[in-house]
Amino acid sequence: MAGPLSDRIALVTGSGNGMGRSHAIVLAERGADIIVHDIEADAAAETARAVRATGRRAHALVADIRDVARFTAGIGEAEAALGGVSILVNNAGISGGGRKIEDVDQAVFDDMFTTQVRGAFFATRAVVPGMKTRRWGRIVNITSTWALSGFETMSHYAAAKAAIAGLTRSWAREFAPFGITVNSVAPGTVETRITLRSLGKDGIRRMAEEAPLKKLPEAADISWAVAWLASDEARIVTGQSISPNGGQVIGSG
Repeated sequence: MAGPLSDRIALVTGSGNGMGRSHAIVLAERGADIIVHDIEADAAAETARAVRATGRRAHALVADIRDVARFTAGIGEAEAALGGVSILVNNAGISGGGRKIEDVDQAVFDDMFTTQVRGAFFATRAVVPGMKTRRWGRIVNITSTWALSGFETMSHYAAAKAAIAGLTRSWAREFAPFGITVNSVAPGTVETRITLRSLGKDGIRRMAEEAPLKKLPEAADISWAVAWLASDEARIVTGQSISPNGGQVIGSG
């Protein structure tokens, strides 16, 4: 299938379920071949099947993103199978769990930053040399509106997402001479397995009622923003954040 991302190779971390799966499928629909990463083999295989159903190639990379050596070795194996990564979507993450500060011990805090921030850092470190050689690349980091506005029971989660926003701006400057753009997408609350576990159906419904548009984004709304940033249509956009959120957060925060 030809499309604006035709024959690009995209790595989408945490793409076995939820928004990550949506990102993988939308990028495939636009012509990219997908490295589907997830910690769960069955979930990765299911997304890979969905990608192949669009007519594009898929490679399942099953690894714990917290295991840097295994994860980065898996990226090398995937690139050997499909080709060099030209689009990276740093999507892998975990739920904040609705914890007040007293409920966040060192293990919880470290796991949040290891998964979200260190994971994105070393995924990027693994693929950037190839992007520099080809002098073309797109990196899209998934952050959160809570990195912009804060949230009373998610300080460790909001802080991790804000750290990724800092990486985005720094990498945009560092990689620009090589034709690599780096941007972030900060979703509003999307009903996924993770947000349901944290907020519940009632919590998500209340947020929708409070949003100016009276609705929250769906996974596809986020994926369309990701796909645009990954395309040549956004070739002059770097170091920026797009936030599809129904008006939950307005402005840069």
